[in-house]
Parts: sequence; C-alpha cells; structure tokens
Amino acid sequence: MRTMLDFMVKGLSACAAAFQFLTRLPVPVSLQYNDALFRRSVLFYPLVGAVLGLLLAAAGWALQGWLAPGVTSALLLSLWAAMTGGLHLDGLMDTADGILSHRSRERMLEIMKDSRVGAMGVIACSLLLLCKWTLLQQWLPLSWNGTAFLLPLVPLWSRWYMVVAIACWPYAREGQSGGGLGGFFRGLGARHLAVHTALALLLSAALVSLGGYSPLSSRGLLLIGAAAAASGLAGVAFSRWIARKLGGLTGDTYGALNELLETLLLLVVFSCIG
Repeated sequence: MRTMLDFMVKGLSACAAAFQFLTRLPVPVSLQYNDALFRRSVLFYPLVGAVLGLLLAAAGWALQGWLAPGVTSALLLSLWAAMTGGLHLDGLMDTADGILSHRSRERMLEIMKDSRVGAMGVIACSLLLLCKWTLLQQWLPLSWNGTAFLLPLVPLWSRWYMVVAIACWPYAREGQSGGGLGGFFRGLGARHLAVHTALALLLSAALVSLGGYSPLSSRGLLLIGAAAAASGLAGVAFSRWIARKLGGLTGDTYGALNELLETLLLLVVFSCIG
C-alpha cells in the first residue's frame, strides 16, 4: 500500500513539475527539484501540450466571430506565448543567434548563453510568429465544435518530440560549468520514451474521439499518424542539423525545436482536417 502511495506521489509531483517548468499556468505546489524529478517530469510533456492546446482552442471558440480573423489570430498567438512565458521562443532566438553566426562551435555556445538577443534571433522569432499568425487565421473559419479538440494535437506532439530529442542526442554542454537547464534531463532511457509515447497516443486518441472521429477510422488514424510522423521526421532532420553545428543539443535548442514543430504541425493537422 505504501509503495503504491509513494508511486502516486512521485507521479503527481512529476506532473506538477512538468507544468511548472513548461508553462506559467498556476500550479501552487512546492517541489524539491532534482535530476530524478526532472527526468520523471518528461513523461507528462504530452499532457502539458494537450492542456495548452485545449486552453488555446477554448479561447479560439470564445472569440470566433467577434473580431476580424487577423485580430483574433494575434490574440490567440499572444495567449499561446503568455501560457509558456515565452520559454520556447527564447530558446529559438538564442539558437538562431548562435547557429546563424557561423562561428566555431565553442563561440556558438557562448553566444547562446548571452542573455542579449541579436539580429538573427529577432529575425527568426519574427518570421516564426508571422507564420503562426497566418496559419492560425486558416483555422478560424473552421467549425470549432470538433476542431477545438484537434488543435491540441499540435502542442502535444511538438512536446512529445522534445523528449525524443533529449533522449537521443548528446548534451552539447556536457562537462561545462553552468551548463544550463538542459543538463538536468540527462539520463533518459527507452522506458521514458515508451511511457511518454504511450501517453501521447492515448491523449491523441481521446482528442480525436472528442473531435468526432473514431481513432481507428481512416480519418482518425490519418490525424494521429500525420501529427506523429511530421513531428518525428521533421524533428530528426532539425536535430541532426543542429547537432552537427553544436556537437549535440542544449536546452535552448529543445525550445527551438518545439517552436519549429508547432508551426509545421499547424499546417499538417489543418491539411488533414480540410
């Protein structure tokens, strides 16, 4: 009985840690953070993405028809960034500043640690937000009765891939002092990937069902399969390119990967709905 209770407490603590780390949603729980808690928390990254997506979809449903699509899209995009505290956008800007400087590996990593944002970071962030703003406008004319449950597939699968990237690529700042938050996640294994993938698939099946499709129907399988495949294939391509530049990945690059995949998945999932 005590073993089961300890298991539940560890699971709830890991879930709370995932929300506290990845979002600015109020989770009023005091946690003792350590490497083990960070590793357990990644199991719940798909759940965090699903919740963020549901909140975003609820806002889209509430605003639909009240304002011009461009204004509504801008408000949704602002909410999206606010719910994460701009964490992943910051990683995107730091990554762009470093990699697009075309310096040595060591200099790129130094640039990425600098809290100041350079021209490449601003350009990359502006272009990505412009793409997201445009893609969100394509979603707004859709009926939100079912679509509201399909939009969460986007942040769900982008965060699923973050865990894959953490587990499958070396940490670029290994051995460096002040190596950054990404170092807390070292040590993820096949069990972490299996559990968090199973959760991603279960959540996706539930969302597709709420969206009006059977998960085993051709449309349901297409939605889940396309989101998973696009996230995996594009994520691997981005990760390999970044790792060749830096010798591995960092916390900033995990955020950059999430932003890039969210943008791609907005297009892929929308194409499967239409």
